[in-house]
Amino acid sequence: MAKAFFRLQKFLRRIQFVLFFLTAAYLMAGSLLLLQRTRLVIQQGSRGSPTEQEEPGRARGTEPRSLQSPRPGPGLPGNAGALQEPAPERHSPHWLASRNSELRQLRRRWLHRLGSEQEPQQSAASKAMKLTAEHKGTYMGCFTHDSRERTLRGAVFYDLRKMTVAHCQEACAERAYSYAGLAHGAECYCGNSLPASAAPGRECSSECRGQRGSVCGGLGRLSVYSAQLRPAARPRRNVIYRGCFRAPENLTDTFPASLIQPNLTVEMCSEFCSKKEFPLAVIRGQECHCGFPTGRFSLREGADGQRCSGTRNSSGAAAGQYCLVYQTPVQDTRCTDRKFLTTKSKVFVALSSFPGAGNTWARHLIEHATGYYTGSYYFDGALYNKGFKGEKDHWRSRRTICVKTHESGKTEIEMFDSAILLIRNPYKSLMAEFNRKYAGHLGYATDRTWKSKEWPDFVNSYASWWASHVLEWLKYGKRLLVVHYEELKQSLIPKLKEMVEFLNVTVTEDRLLCVENNRDGNFKRSGAKQKNFEPFTQEMKDLINKYILTVDEALRGRNFSGLPREYVPR
Repeated sequence: MAKAFFRLQKFLRRIQFVLFFLTAAYLMAGSLLLLQRTRLVIQQGSRGSPTEQEEPGRARGTEPRSLQSPRPGPGLPGNAGALQEPAPERHSPHWLASRNSELRQLRRRWLHRLGSEQEPQQSAASKAMKLTAEHKGTYMGCFTHDSRERTLRGAVFYDLRKMTVAHCQEACAERAYSYAGLAHGAECYCGNSLPASAAPGRECSSECRGQRGSVCGGLGRLSVYSAQLRPAARPRRNVIYRGCFRAPENLTDTFPASLIQPNLTVEMCSEFCSKKEFPLAVIRGQECHCGFPTGRFSLREGADGQRCSGTRNSSGAAAGQYCLVYQTPVQDTRCTDRKFLTTKSKVFVALSSFPGAGNTWARHLIEHATGYYTGSYYFDGALYNKGFKGEKDHWRSRRTICVKTHESGKTEIEMFDSAILLIRNPYKSLMAEFNRKYAGHLGYATDRTWKSKEWPDFVNSYASWWASHVLEWLKYGKRLLVVHYEELKQSLIPKLKEMVEFLNVTVTEDRLLCVENNRDGNFKRSGAKQKNFEPFTQEMKDLINKYILTVDEALRGRNFSGLPREYVPR
């Protein structure tokens, strides 16, 4: 009996070891299979090749979860939304069918990968031609691109994350340009004439940042497409009426391009000037002239509209010595070229302001007036995408003409040799910063947000910051130029001249007129969204008005002009 029991015990021990090794082998095999599948999916996803076969039960046209992470649904963190699909019961017929299907897909993918590695790599030019069908417009080819002598000299913008061919095409078409060129995967250029020097298609090999597999130029190379609006895209920008002005003595010498057309209309003249890439369309009788604002025709002194017969679109709209002026959708490009300083600046200049005081707008004016980038104490990707390349440069590199800052501590102020101190009405500054905080640079906070407790808390904390910011810079700033936002807006050229001279840069009159023609830039909120309620309570007004009087007194104590009258009190 004891012997039989001993044999049974020995047998069970052997079976235990066998089961242990079988279990380990099973787990290892499963792990290897999982690793192989993951490797294949990652390799396939990195190449941008779509899944060839649809999995059972998957809707047609949807992406596999392993290739594209879905956005989380409401109340689901991360990719939890992707895990909510009910899994089939293990070892059920449906589970076995799915398992066999997955194994077949794995085998097909492996064979497809093996065959694709033996095929020659598809050229960038053929990729671009293939992707042209996805865009509204024709692929014109790959061309050389010199940032200093650009052929496509129209609107320029950047998008490091979402640039696509269609995005660039639509932006150029809105501005009445014929061609859209993409470079470095994230830069868009517009123009009405093709670059002179073509390049081999394989040299345009940069992938668009916002569209996998599409071609967006290369290093010193431009992928050019015809610019056409899609049916659902925004319409072309309208022509803007600038007013009635006294005509120069010699229109032919003043304006580079002219057209004489019977029954001339505003649309005909604007289209002619847009094709010639001029921002102004000038109509006098049957004559259409195109050009830029210049010292001889500055658009500063308008005439009574009745002198132009009170009509804007008829051929007899202007009498002999007066003309009608319209702004075309084309950008004035005489002041759009910018660069970093070639040598480090000896004077470290700050562009200081309270948030919401128009610092970004002032940077736009300074960059276009001087031709040099401005830096920033911070990094804002949205600003970099709009062309503020100094955002990515280190703020202490001294390669920029000045550095944006909202800081107001003694240490931060004393790091700068001089500063332009930009001041804005605190009521407007607080509202602008509140809009930016809750709706971005170009948006507006909702009425619900304005009426929530966030707004009173914001005013109580930020109003004192508005005052302390000015007071600290007046106390610790070494050399200051005080600029009031409202005065800069009202008298742009004189105030901008003061700022440029303070920065020790010499600019031409035509460049300043170009800045005035492009004064708004890309960061102006569209219109003044009127609220049907007063956001400031009487208690808020009493608090803000005290700070206004304190700052006004401090400015006068430093021999600066006081705050504009419109600041005090509301």
